[in-house]
Order: sequence, then C-alpha cells, then structure tokens
Amino acid sequence: MADARTLKITRHLKAPRAKVWRCWSEGDLLKQWYCPKPWYVSVAKIDVRAGGASYIVMNGPAGEENQLYGQYVEVIEGHKQTFTDAYIGDWMPGANAPFMTGYVVLEDAPDGGTLMEWGARHWSDETKAQHEAMGFEAGWNAAADQLEALAQGL
Repeated sequence: MADARTLKITRHLKAPRAKVWRCWSEGDLLKQWYCPKPWYVSVAKIDVRAGGASYIVMNGPAGEENQLYGQYVEVIEGHKQTFTDAYIGDWMPGANAPFMTGYVVLEDAPDGGTLMEWGARHWSDETKAQHEAMGFEAGWNAAADQLEALAQGL
C-alpha cells in the first residue's frame, strides 16, 4: 500500500517472471543490472530470506563508492521481496538512521512477460525528497531496462 512517502515505478518487462526473479535473487545477476550505467555494482552479497542480510557496493565513474547494508524483511519466493536498511541481517539494527524500506512485486503478464512494481517507502518527507533528487525515477527506470535485457538473455 502506497502513501505520500512512497516512490515507485511500474513496468511491464518482456521476460518471464522466473527469469526476472533470478535477477533479483542471485548476486552475480544483480551485479549486472542494479544501478544505471556508468555506475556499476562491484559487490552483491545477498541472503534472500526473511532476516537475511544484503550488502551491495555501488561504484561511480569518478571513483565514488556507496556501501548499502540491509536486510530482507519478507520474501515470497518468485513473487515478492521487501528489504530495508533499518537492519543489517538477523534483525540487528544498522549503524545509520534508516533511509527506506524497498520492495519489488512480480506478477505474470498475460503475454508471458512480467508486471513489476518496484518501490521505496521512506521514513520522512525529507528522505523521500532526497531520493527523488538523487534521480529516483530516471535511475530506477534505467536499471529496470538493464534488468529486462539481462532477463531476456537468460
């Protein structure tokens, strides 16, 4: 359920849901699409289960490095992942103030593709505005394009 502090994109991907799920659930695949080029993911250690930790390192073209620690809150195999930076695995609180709780929901499309909703629920209006200013819509759509291309090739 969305509210005023939720950002989301909804996409119809021309790839089967099982392949899209793999791209969300296997670290080696996630590394290939998760942030828009020229940025890239150098590390993707993900334990896709409720309580499982995630550690993702995104790198920029000028040497930037963003380390993202998080935890999966809910996993419905093949269908839904909910994750947050409020925890870092096994329900241990993170060192920093939480920024968002993210989610992805995948449904079968009638044409054999996948309907994907990818969103972020923010702790405050300020963090939502910060995420928008970071290029949320353009960045997440570019990443979704990369996800679609990868899933089609599996």
